Amino acid sequence: MADLRIFLHLAAAFYFYYSIYGFAGIEFPPDMLPFGVKFGGMWKYLTIWNAVLQAIYFTVALINDLIGTNEISPRTKPISRKLKDYLFATFVFPGAMLVAITFWVIMTIDRELMLPKALDPIFPNWLNHALHTNIVLFVLLEVCTSFRQYPSRKDGLTGILSFGVCYLAWLHVIRHYGGVWVYGVLEVLNLPMRIAFFAAILGLSVGLYLFGELFNNAIWIRELWTLRSATKKSK
Repeated sequence: MADLRIFLHLAAAFYFYYSIYGFAGIEFPPDMLPFGVKFGGMWKYLTIWNAVLQAIYFTVALINDLIGTNEISPRTKPISRKLKDYLFATFVFPGAMLVAITFWVIMTIDRELMLPKALDPIFPNWLNHALHTNIVLFVLLEVCTSFRQYPSRKDGLTGILSFGVCYLAWLHVIRHYGGVWVYGVLEVLNLPMRIAFFAAILGLSVGLYLFGELFNNAIWIRELWTLRSATKKSK
């Protein structure tokens, strides 16, 4: 399992760094809105924020494999292990699921609101799936191969909601200074519907965090019982 974890973390880190590099190399037509808007660059997109978080996480996980510990109940947790557990629970799992779900749901309804057909010649299919599909595969493999202890609900939900509010604020900064909504779906919604949409996204983020916690605890239920027993004995 240790060798499998190292391979997964190394492969995933390379995969996401390469995907970010691939996206950065795309030159969008300046007259194609909002893709051609210079303000914000590639950092306009939640997809890129998520890909960077995935790359950082799998790098931290690899470092933890090499110099940290993956033990169920270590005497002392190195900073790499604490950071690894928190990043995955709070940002990586819910972020990957949120990006995949929202992207493909909107694409199914009307792809022109998310990834217009006009971009097909310059936006390769492999990159689309790397950023919007395969992220789910990697986080599911990670849940099944690496034990982690979730943070308290307060710390976890505070983290994911703070991240969500920051990105929503960034969308409005781009709208103000760049003159466009980053996502076409926001252009077709009036103000009340836009507020409801943002509230639904934040609600979905919370739901995905809770689902991730439930899924993780179901996979590692024996290990969690062992950890709780060891904690009670040490008190």
